[in-house]
Amino acid sequence: MSQSHDIPGGRSLPGLLQGVSVKALKREAINACLIIMGIFSAGMGLKGFLMSSHFIDGGVTGVSMLLANVLGIPLPFLILLFNLPFVVLGYRQFGGIFAFKSTAAIAGLSICLACVNFPDVTPDKLLTAVFGGCFLGAGIGLAIRGGGVLDGTEIAAVLISRSSHLLKVGDVILIMNIVIFAAAAFVLGLESALYSILTYLAASKTVDFLIHGIEEYTAVIIISKQSEEIRQAIVTELNHGVTIYKGRRGFSGEAQDILHCVVTRLKIGTVKDAALEIDEAAFILTHPLGDVAGGIVKRSILK
Repeated sequence: MSQSHDIPGGRSLPGLLQGVSVKALKREAINACLIIMGIFSAGMGLKGFLMSSHFIDGGVTGVSMLLANVLGIPLPFLILLFNLPFVVLGYRQFGGIFAFKSTAAIAGLSICLACVNFPDVTPDKLLTAVFGGCFLGAGIGLAIRGGGVLDGTEIAAVLISRSSHLLKVGDVILIMNIVIFAAAAFVLGLESALYSILTYLAASKTVDFLIHGIEEYTAVIIISKQSEEIRQAIVTELNHGVTIYKGRRGFSGEAQDILHCVVTRLKIGTVKDAALEIDEAAFILTHPLGDVAGGIVKRSILK
């Protein structure tokens, strides 16, 4: 005789899963794998490199590591203690799914640090700082890719910046890290603090690489009286997509087509040269983009 397993709210598990697409389940499975990989990578960075040399990172994790060195309290407990309140505070801002994933990721990192034995890789301080930061940054970046966080710093920065009109998120993070590394210089010594800054820089670059990728997309905006000829050159000769915005010139009020395309840094010069070859007076703007999804940019990157 078959039985249905009821869950709170009176809905059976099959009823809850009904309507959830296979694609969505696959995506969440991938996200879970990314978070798990992030946990072990961060654990390797912390326990395999940084902890034995008394180096710290920035943010909430850095505060936890600093207090673990000073007070002798186990790092897994401090990471859980200091990070989870920020996840709870950010629940309304970022949603329940994000809060759940972040809670699971932070708890998983604490368990990993407490239970998994990582080898102490090298006694060399420079290698420890650089590669410890890379492993830790990879863990944080993978967790963010999976939809959660291993460190509550950015949540705290967002919440503080929204309560202050003078500080942006980046400003809050910078101020927090200056205070943390100044305290590290006082408590751990200047040399350890300097190596810790190197660790933070390595971690930050690794996080940026995993979130934004190596391609570094750039938006190119072209304003020209010969916009149609430039559009044809970009589409036919460079095999690149273009979006056309309808605009007007500020002084004359004449109608003006504005060309907008997204390219990798390898193609910026090619697009600009193609436009200037047709119209030397073309007005060209470029600005970096964080990431790009869809379109034909990624499909044509190697062409």
